[in-house]
Amino acid sequence: MEKRYPVATGGILHKIKKAACLDASSSDTGKGKKYRNIKGHVLGLFAIFDGHLGDRVPSYLKDNLFNNILNEPSFWKDPMKAIKDAYRSTDQFILENSGQLGPGGSTAVTAIVIDGKDLWVANIGDSRAVLCERGSANQLTVDHEPHVERKRIEKQGGFVTILPGDVPRVNGQLAVARAFGDQSLKAHLSSEPDIRHVPIDPTIELVILASDGLWKVMSNHEAIEMVKSIKDPLAAAKRLTSEALARKSKDDISCIVIRFG
Repeated sequence: MEKRYPVATGGILHKIKKAACLDASSSDTGKGKKYRNIKGHVLGLFAIFDGHLGDRVPSYLKDNLFNNILNEPSFWKDPMKAIKDAYRSTDQFILENSGQLGPGGSTAVTAIVIDGKDLWVANIGDSRAVLCERGSANQLTVDHEPHVERKRIEKQGGFVTILPGDVPRVNGQLAVARAFGDQSLKAHLSSEPDIRHVPIDPTIELVILASDGLWKVMSNHEAIEMVKSIKDPLAAAKRLTSEALARKSKDDISCIVIRFG
């Protein structure tokens, strides 16, 4: 099992009633809250970056990925294109600067709320975003697992190992098919994000962003049922991480709970 280094970051703003992020992981984990007011628009920016082979790549992403997305010329007219282009250019920078940032990589799940009206979620890897809509769980992200993307990986010259007692891995090493960085495996990995747009209306109650340390021991339905009646997002995040630890999750856990009101 590769060592993971999750980093959580988030912001609070209008129409987002409350938000909180919590880590129950290693000392390499960082977390924060921020918001932006740009061109008359109010933005909420939330993310989980779950790194491996060191914490330099997730730390770089925490400091730079949202800036790269917002600096894309197409952001205000076509957020999907801006997010996709920024993920690609950010990955390219990480690869070109592997001497400084190291050989490691990171998964990511990012959420951008624009003016309290539109939610844009993107991910690469196995960190996940789950929405509570009309009281039910709705997964917004895609878990990029090696066995699911085996054909693409093999077409790009790689292979997927599936050994007894272990999860599928790219070239016997990485347990995700998409990630930032990972220069030694990059020929066989993708940094193309899956992106979802959700208009925010009164049926949208909350969103959970979390690293795989939570989702490996808890279903989407269980997580939503556990916290949908908890109004304080910090208490909700603590409830989820405590339960994951009680279920003996073997992976680092980072969790953000965003409540809408």
